[in-house]
Amino acid sequence: QVQLVESGGGLVQAGGSLRLSCAASGNILRTNTMGWYRQAPGKERELVADITSGGTINYEDSVKGRFTISRDNAKSMVYLQMNSLKPEDTAVYYCYAQIVRFAWRPPDNYWGQGTQVTVAS
Repeated sequence: QVQLVESGGGLVQAGGSLRLSCAASGNILRTNTMGWYRQAPGKERELVADITSGGTINYEDSVKGRFTISRDNAKSMVYLQMNSLKPEDTAVYYCYAQIVRFAWRPPDNYWGQGTQVTVAS
């Protein structure tokens, strides 16, 4: 089995910063793309940022210049540094990973349980 466990959410004032962490554990042969999605009340889940195992990064337009995604391949961890937070960043943030468990099996998608980020105005 594979688990993704997030940490680092919370309540912060507008303009503040938070750092999210996500650790993948279990029977992992290789971790491909990892990333963060978010879902605000009444809205669809959207991609915030993702990063391939080779380091190629993609950001959602509204977070460019404010959020930074990084990963530690050796530890199967992904991070999201969020600066200059705005009330519209308030959402549940979900960690995501494409994980290969066996050489003969295509990668599967895994999700964390979500961590709440609330930005007060």
